[in-house]
Amino acid sequence: MSTVETFDAVLKKAQEIGASDVHICAGGPFRLRVRGQMVPVAGLPNLSPDDTLEIGRRILRQSRRYTEDAIEDALATLQDVDCSYSVVGVGRFRVNLCSQRGSLSAVLRSIAGEIPTFESLGLPPVLEQVAMEERGLVLLTGTTGSGKSSTLAAMVGYVNARKAGKIVTIEDPIEFLHRDGKSNVIQREIGSDTASFDAALRAALRQDPDIILVGEMRDRATIDIALKAAETGHLVFSTVHTVDAARTINRLVSVFDAAEQDGVRLRLAESLRAVISQRLLPRADGQGRVVAVEVMRNTATIAECIAVADKTGEIRDHVADGRTQYGMQTFDQHLMELFQREQITLDVAKGAATSPADFERNLQFQ
Repeated sequence: MSTVETFDAVLKKAQEIGASDVHICAGGPFRLRVRGQMVPVAGLPNLSPDDTLEIGRRILRQSRRYTEDAIEDALATLQDVDCSYSVVGVGRFRVNLCSQRGSLSAVLRSIAGEIPTFESLGLPPVLEQVAMEERGLVLLTGTTGSGKSSTLAAMVGYVNARKAGKIVTIEDPIEFLHRDGKSNVIQREIGSDTASFDAALRAALRQDPDIILVGEMRDRATIDIALKAAETGHLVFSTVHTVDAARTINRLVSVFDAAEQDGVRLRLAESLRAVISQRLLPRADGQGRVVAVEVMRNTATIAECIAVADKTGEIRDHVADGRTQYGMQTFDQHLMELFQREQITLDVAKGAATSPADFERNLQFQ
């Protein structure tokens, strides 16, 4: 069996056992991440630098980012590339290729074939209201691997099934494939369909969209254009690598020059509709993971906290107070709920809590 055939067979095995990721590195075996743990694939030899190079060649050839003549040069100078990879009858994967110690390394994350729903992901029902906002900015935040892409896909799928409009997605790479429902969905991939997020976002504003999904807020230009899109009547979904709502506000503002930051705070206070932050935690029964979610919606009080830097730290308290009226919740409130449902253990809940001491103290009043 050739290296590429073995590679595809490993991907098939990963799908069969429910692995979230496949790790490839010269000098070691294929490794799978199963329920959060790294597991080597038994019965296969360690990968050589030539093996990983051949796998990289196969991935880049399928990505359509390079002509056949340019692939070898790309591999020789490659540092980091994000793209996707598919195996017929197996599934699709999000890929990161990188150079390490003179050889190629890769991580492939499994992408579900079907568009997930809020219910299947275990997300709070209030996200249905957030997804159906008419305009403004909605941000999904969390670390890598926290499920942001799945939640975004569920939001787009929810709207696509219920609203007649146009949805433009800009992704690096495209993960979930959306068919037209009530909406017309256009999906563009960085590298093969467009040069960059900011270039695609500028173009999207001329494509008559109602909703724009921007895979990630990576730089000042993208953030600025996304804000302008939200300010001019579009609904914009995007992600940020932050852990909660307050840090998200501060991260977005910090990208701009000091002289611009007060103005950016005012723009966010007016345009932001919600920040949904996620963490994936091991289930108490050992069967996979469960998502813990913080939901901040932009009320008049929270808008003031966004606009005034000294008050941004108060956002968490207002989120906690807005659970009944607005459907908001902090991480600690959701962790308490997950613990009481016996979906996570006490140790996991305390470890993920914003304040473990406060979490344990609050247990006494439940």
